[in-house]
Amino acid sequence: MFLIIGYVIILGAALGTYSVHGSLAALWVPMEYIAIVGLTIGGFVAGNGIKAIKGTIGALPKVFKGSGLNKAVYMDLLAMLFEILAKVRKEGLMSIEGDIENPDSSAIFSKYPKLQHNHHVMEFLTDYLRMMVGGNLNAFELENLMDVEIETHHLEAHQAPHIISKVGDATPAFGIVVAVMGVVNVMGSVGEPPAVLGKMIGGALVGTFLGILISYGFVAPIAGQLEQICEEEGKIYQCMKTVLLASMNGYAPQVAVEFGRKVLFSTDRPGFAELEEDIKSRKGK
Repeated sequence: MFLIIGYVIILGAALGTYSVHGSLAALWVPMEYIAIVGLTIGGFVAGNGIKAIKGTIGALPKVFKGSGLNKAVYMDLLAMLFEILAKVRKEGLMSIEGDIENPDSSAIFSKYPKLQHNHHVMEFLTDYLRMMVGGNLNAFELENLMDVEIETHHLEAHQAPHIISKVGDATPAFGIVVAVMGVVNVMGSVGEPPAVLGKMIGGALVGTFLGILISYGFVAPIAGQLEQICEEEGKIYQCMKTVLLASMNGYAPQVAVEFGRKVLFSTDRPGFAELEEDIKSRKGK
């Protein structure tokens, strides 16, 4: 939504102010648009492999959908982790083996459908709970492994915004290429009347205008939005990591989830009393 609003403001500021003293029709040079879009797409395809191309295209809908992570989701996550750890503390690690092996039919996970349907979150959580049940890793070894996996996720998630940012950086240069082609065309028509040459020169300059506008006005905001979404999505793994490690180090479930609460962004972090009251209210259900 905000991306569209931003685009409207950009177009309004650029075209609106220009229309006060110029003709918008002068900016309509279809071949310039086709050339720049074609060069941009060509550069994107030529500079990336099939996996990167698919990943980048697949990431674009997130610009409109967002990360889907907010305070309510994190309240669910912390409550779910508390319930799992409380069961472990009361009945032992083996008591959650069924939940780990069949998360889709787990009585605990089914209470939190938004998290249960998030494949990446459930895979991360159940994998490390399974290692804890196995009892073959200590907290230090598990932390190192978590850090490597989170870093891998971070690199994969940031690939799309990085690629889009590179495409945006190249677009002004493509605009110059198109402008130079227009100037070459003008040089071959020096015998034409000044009015004709002026129109041709103006059309050539539209290429530079389009390259810069598309780059900084349209492509760069997409890269920026995806970058922010990647940072938001990475935080949920840090939260789970912190809670599980706190539990392995002997802290009670109430304290472990507090560790996890403290690593959240301030905009998504529930208050201490708020989380405590929420967990208490869920116990009675």
